[in-house]
Amino acid sequence: MKQYEATIGLETHVMQQTRTKMFCGCLRVYGADANTHVCPVCVGYPGAMPVLNRKAIELCCKAGMLLGCSINRLSRWDRKNYFYPDMAKNYQITQADDPLCLGGKLEVEVDGVTKVFDIERIHQEENAAKNIHAAGASLVDYNRAGTALMEIVSTPCMHSAEDALAYMTAIKQIMQYGGISACDQEKGEMRSDVNISVRPVGQSELGAKVEIKNMNSFAFIKEAIEYEVDRQISVLEQGGTIDQETRGYDAERGETFVQRSKEDAHDYRYFPEPDLLPLTLTEEEMEAWRSELPELPAQRRARYVEELGLPAYDAAVLTADKATSDWFEAVLPYSSKAKPISNFMMGEMQRLLTEKEITIEACKMMPEALAKLVDLIDQGVISNSAGKQVFEILFDEGGTPESIIEAKGLAQVSDDCALEQWADTAIAENPKPVEEYKAGNPASINFLMGQVMKASRGKANPGAVMQLLKQKLDG
Repeated sequence: MKQYEATIGLETHVMQQTRTKMFCGCLRVYGADANTHVCPVCVGYPGAMPVLNRKAIELCCKAGMLLGCSINRLSRWDRKNYFYPDMAKNYQITQADDPLCLGGKLEVEVDGVTKVFDIERIHQEENAAKNIHAAGASLVDYNRAGTALMEIVSTPCMHSAEDALAYMTAIKQIMQYGGISACDQEKGEMRSDVNISVRPVGQSELGAKVEIKNMNSFAFIKEAIEYEVDRQISVLEQGGTIDQETRGYDAERGETFVQRSKEDAHDYRYFPEPDLLPLTLTEEEMEAWRSELPELPAQRRARYVEELGLPAYDAAVLTADKATSDWFEAVLPYSSKAKPISNFMMGEMQRLLTEKEITIEACKMMPEALAKLVDLIDQGVISNSAGKQVFEILFDEGGTPESIIEAKGLAQVSDDCALEQWADTAIAENPKPVEEYKAGNPASINFLMGQVMKASRGKANPGAVMQLLKQKLDG
């Protein structure tokens, strides 16, 4: 029986964080009433002339720089012609032959193996409107029409759903760290067309390509790829052929379905955009943009491991989300205790963010408060369990750890007289574990320790208690 391999390429559309749209002055606003941020350019009125948004060009070039692309000093605009309600003028302004960015590579880790995926190009274009199908009618909201959109096109270099997810996760993180896009998939700010083909192992020629359009969920992309690969292999094993076509993905049924036969480039009748001049970039512009590039997630992960001594797992968790990593960064100037801070960030912080369904920006705790809390625990002022109580109050209400500890009476007791009284009582009232400890069972002291902590209502300093009990029992 023949063995088959899948080949996957991605066309990832990223909506850029510009204040206004790509070719007009309308604001880029999400969630506004339908058709309230539109103008003659957005809705394709005859004679309406596009005006270039230079901020979008900057962001596209920065994305290319972050992904190792070469930036074209001269790029051109084209019209991609198609008839559909989401593009009122019946063509999209895009870049066909001379895009802003060419080439590029993305290094990612897939199941513990480092892989390098090639990027073919990044080109700038405008977004389509949003079609709404409800109650037997089709409506169009042009608020999104004309927003700045760039398309990151990979080569057909991936061979599994895991490859594709690792690639998209890295793209998302880099775009967020670079300030290019928030990549909020629920808002449609990042979506991918997935091109899939299969071929017998050893065959050099790629199989017929099937494209799955407009996927904005990583989970659904994984499901769609796995289903489509299995479907194509099944067709070939039964002696059939794969048609080049565009398919959609039905998440409820977990399967792809035919939408239309796949268009080729000539079907779109590309031709030069007559209303926009070729785009020329200066070396001064590119140097200025290059100087503003941020530290990338991979670089930050390496720094956390090499300079802060964090485990690789911690570094990966902390850098997965830029806002979380930036918050962690804000704590570091106030404390050198990176690991305890990391533990709180990965544990209590993530738990509370999930439970309350908010972002870390909505947390009321200040970074310096977490640094102080970690110091107070390290100094033995409060216990770890009390520290978690203080953390939750800081998260919900803000304030300082010291004021919360005082108000709640959470400070540990380290007073020798009080500790000695609790220890003497525990020893006197529990002769059996005392005898077991003296007979050579060191674990028996833990019971006595528990009795002291119970008597002190958890306020006794555990380290001081253990030291005192050993002094009394070993003496």
